[in-house]
Order: sequence, then structure tokens, then C-alpha cells
Amino acid sequence: MATQDGSEEVLMEAEAKPNEDEPLQENADQVDPETVSQTDGENTTTQDSSISNGDDTDENQEMVDLKIIWNKIKYDLKIPIDNTGAQLKEKIHSLTGLPPSMQKVMYKGLLHEEKTLREIKITNGAKIMVVGSTINDVLAVNTPKEVMKQEEKAEEDKKEPLCRQKQHRKVLDKGKPEDIMQAVKGTKERLPSVPLSGMFNKSGGKVRLTFKLEQDQLWIGTKERTEKVPMASIKNVVTEPIEDHDDYHMMAFQLGPTEASQYWVYWVPIQFVDAIKDTVLGKWQYF
Repeated sequence: MATQDGSEEVLMEAEAKPNEDEPLQENADQVDPETVSQTDGENTTTQDSSISNGDDTDENQEMVDLKIIWNKIKYDLKIPIDNTGAQLKEKIHSLTGLPPSMQKVMYKGLLHEEKTLREIKITNGAKIMVVGSTINDVLAVNTPKEVMKQEEKAEEDKKEPLCRQKQHRKVLDKGKPEDIMQAVKGTKERLPSVPLSGMFNKSGGKVRLTFKLEQDQLWIGTKERTEKVPMASIKNVVTEPIEDHDDYHMMAFQLGPTEASQYWVYWVPIQFVDAIKDTVLGKWQYF
């Protein structure tokens, strides 16, 4: 109702008028785009900031600059001087990928993990030597290069017949010796009582084989000398037919622990091949 002085109408009008200081409900959930941009910008800067050697809290600590040397590579590292040796190892891990358990860290001797760098008296510019292998290095085959080359060559040699290999061709290309014993295909004979003669050795010289069964020895004779080899010391016997002359074999006696000690004999008559192998390797045959 209106009073005589109209005060009630003024009161109702005041209640109906919105408060200009209060935001309307429909705008209460809106966010200022500029505010969002500023906030997102701050978060992105934090995530994309470059990773330092120290933690964020390192700024207020006394730091020391170190030179980490591992595997002939130098790394610069800044770290709080009150960090322990164990913490230093963790930093080295982040730099090199070398696990702490596989690190040997040296500075005037082996580093003490429980002591701080200050206690160890490490100073600015100090060189820290690190020795160790990564897990991948440990799992990798650690074979000397020369051995690898020998193995590769051996694999290549296995892919082609022995008689085609260069080291043997220079002997075989001389042709069959004129005074070689006659070969008899399709038969196996016991060792003759006389030396097997007329054959070539690897240098192309004449060689004869004498089997001294009573002494358990193989005598390898050349023009210059005769080697008396105990049969028990011969590790292996390798034979292969000679290409285009399969009634004769090339034969190697392994006199030492590796194939490098093989003594090669060429143009061994086929009928004696099995008897030679069985006799030398201790597999006796009775005819």
C-alpha cells in the first residue's frame, strides 16, 4: 500500500532492482578467457622448462661444478656440495644411463657413498672419473675383433668346398703328383706297412706318412725332417674329396687346440682315408 508520503512504493522499487555489485546468475559460471590463457601459460612454462642438473630447491644451496668423465666422454654437472656420494651417483645415472650399482666413481680414490662432497673435499672444476658398463654393454657379446674376424672367415670358408679355397688351390693347382700311390675307389684298406708317400703338404713340398702303431705315433716326413707326433695329441682329422679327383682326398691333422694348428696333406688315396682317421682318433678297425 502506498502511504500518504509514498514511502512504500519506494521500498518495493528498491527490492525489485538488482544489485549492480552482484553478477547475474547466468554469468556466474563464466571464466575470463584472458585469465585462462594466463593460467595455462604459466603451467606450460613449468612443464617445458629445461631440466637442470639440480633440483628446484638447489638454488638456495651452495653448488659445485664438476667434470664427469665416463667412456672417454666429458659431462658438466652442477650439484649441491652437501649432496652425498650416493646422490652424485644418481646424477651420473641421469647423465650417462649407467646404473649406480654398476658405477665405480673415483676422486682421489674410490668415492664414499655415505659422505658428502664437502666432506670428501671436492672443489669446483674437479674431475670425477667413472668406470662401468651399461646393461646393454654387459649383455652384448664382448669378443675381440681378431677372433670375430677369424670366426667370420671360418663361416665363409664353410660355405664353399675346402678344395676351392685359395689357401688350398695353390697346392692343388700343381696337379696330381706323378709318384702318388694308386687310388682304388669303392674299397677300404688297412694301413700299409710302408709309408704313404708322394703326397704334398701345404707348402707344396713332398710329404710321407708313417704310422708307428707300436709306438702310437704318426711320423710326418719331409725332405728336411721327420716329425714324430703322438697320436693321442692329435685333436681331430678333417678330410674332403678333391674336386674332379674324388678318388683322392685332402686331409688335415689338428696338432693343437685350434684349427690354426692343422697340418694339411694333399692327394691321400681314398682307400686309406677311413683307416687313417680311425687309427689316429683311436677307433680301431679289424679287417
